[in-house]
Amino acid sequence: MDRKNKLMIFSLPVFSGEWRAHVVKTLDALVSSCVVVPCSFTYPGGNLPNFRLRGIWHRRDEWDEIIYNEDNTKILDNFKGRTQMLGHLGQNNCTLEIVDIKDHDNGPFCFRIEPVRTEDNILAKFSFVEECVEFNTLPPTLNHPLRAIEGQPYTVTCSIFHTCPSHWPKLSWTGRSGEVREYHKDIRYGNWETQSILTFVPEEKDDHSEITCTAEFFGRKTSSKSFSLFVKRTENYSHIIIPTVVAIGTAVIFGIPCIVMAKKYKRRIAELQNQNGR
Repeated sequence: MDRKNKLMIFSLPVFSGEWRAHVVKTLDALVSSCVVVPCSFTYPGGNLPNFRLRGIWHRRDEWDEIIYNEDNTKILDNFKGRTQMLGHLGQNNCTLEIVDIKDHDNGPFCFRIEPVRTEDNILAKFSFVEECVEFNTLPPTLNHPLRAIEGQPYTVTCSIFHTCPSHWPKLSWTGRSGEVREYHKDIRYGNWETQSILTFVPEEKDDHSEITCTAEFFGRKTSSKSFSLFVKRTENYSHIIIPTVVAIGTAVIFGIPCIVMAKKYKRRIAELQNQNGR
């Protein structure tokens, strides 16, 4: 067995076989917020009772840099009071919670299990350094039509994903004002989405302007995303419409008297022809 990947100090037949951990690879952890890391593990012998297990989280390749241990004295100082095991180890659940996320909390962090038989002091340890989690902080995403049309309603959606619903990120707009609606969605598995929808009617002056969505997280940490607005002008047909209207108006003004006069002359000519025929 590769010592770097899985360490077994001592083993008995009941502990033999392939141990496996299932840890989400990456999560979007927001600075100053919190994150919950889903984690589970299996081993060939079935579930062990809780009192025979110890769960530990540590930095990969740095097993002495522990971020969670039931013994608080063994945890790194900058993680003390910020981590707890949410999962029940007797049910093969090793889910971890980290609060007050810091810039340096990027990981990767790995889970280690210690099944313990206290009656004869036999110990087996397994670190799953191939199944570790890393944290990313992503900027907001913007969804918008490529072009706006002058005088017609235009909608932009700004959204951000997070893993701590107890501290919603606040979304704000700069560069353009309008009607703003905000929504919070539960995406499951500890993931949430906050959306801000901006609607306005673009004008010619808005062409090539920059619109920015800013997310402010707990602790006043911010992240922004911007785009340039391109406004398509409404076609102006006045150079065609105005002369046409003038021509029609002229025809109406002068055409009707001409028609009346023509009819009078026709009637007069007809009368004269009738007189001469007699």
